[in-house]
Amino acid sequence: MSGNKDGHTGEHLGEPGNEQPSDWDRAGAGPAASPPAVHRDSIAAETARIVAMIEDANLSAPVPSCPGWTLLDLVQHIGSVQRMFSVLLRRLIQEPPRSRDVDLRIPEDASGYGEWLAASAAEAAGAFAVTDPNAAMWAWGADQHARFWVRRMLFETLVHRVDAELALGRHPAIDRVLAADGVDEFLVNLPFAAFFAPKVANLRGNGETLRFRCTDTDGDWLIRLRPDGFDVTEGPGAGSGADTGTGTGADTGTALASADATVHGAAADLLLLLYGRLNRESDAFDVSGDADLLTLWFTNSAF
Repeated sequence: MSGNKDGHTGEHLGEPGNEQPSDWDRAGAGPAASPPAVHRDSIAAETARIVAMIEDANLSAPVPSCPGWTLLDLVQHIGSVQRMFSVLLRRLIQEPPRSRDVDLRIPEDASGYGEWLAASAAEAAGAFAVTDPNAAMWAWGADQHARFWVRRMLFETLVHRVDAELALGRHPAIDRVLAADGVDEFLVNLPFAAFFAPKVANLRGNGETLRFRCTDTDGDWLIRLRPDGFDVTEGPGAGSGADTGTGTGADTGTALASADATVHGAAADLLLLLYGRLNRESDAFDVSGDADLLTLWFTNSAF
């Protein structure tokens, strides 16, 4: 996962890197989304956790949740993504990048990966400091602003921090508010992911609905399959009718209460479920409804 700096058309809403929660809108995100400042701070915190974790770790250890990868591969991926996204943010690109050629400064020796990953997060922090999160720029998802890439970078980093912990035999913990934000980020962007996750195009139907509900936050999402794709609507509890911008919002309250298939669980568990780190048959979830619909979803929703 993956412009013209002087020519962007985004409205400036506060100094870059110093916006307050009231200074951003939720276009392309539901009520569960945290402000960009939270995403920035969390990237630094998540990366620091990984750096500390790998200090004395065997980087050749396999990562079971990323088949074929070692811990070194995982760390290299995390840092590379942070550096590539930072370049996009500094350039405020206005169209899909034509090249992914970025000087990643990959260490020659495994002993240098901790320092390199910390430097990757520092590069990201530098990009955040000079970029208005509300600036208009190209993004592959629902939110066509710089803040899309900050939010995407966070959950790329957070989920892979979990992968590293699992590889080292640790029990991951995720803040429930941040986890609900991650569920929202995954779901609202999934309709746009088919160009790099082709199976997403199989998520079609004739009005069938799936509901994901957090049992420890207000997070509540409805997916409605259409002949040409699917909509995602989100609101704090059944009956809110809130719309993320990817769906119509019509009759959301009734639909949320009577979805064809439902999955209820803690926000952190739902996040790991959507990313394929947990199985829906786990005791962590209350699953009901159309089993075939759930199979369709989980077979084709990975990215």
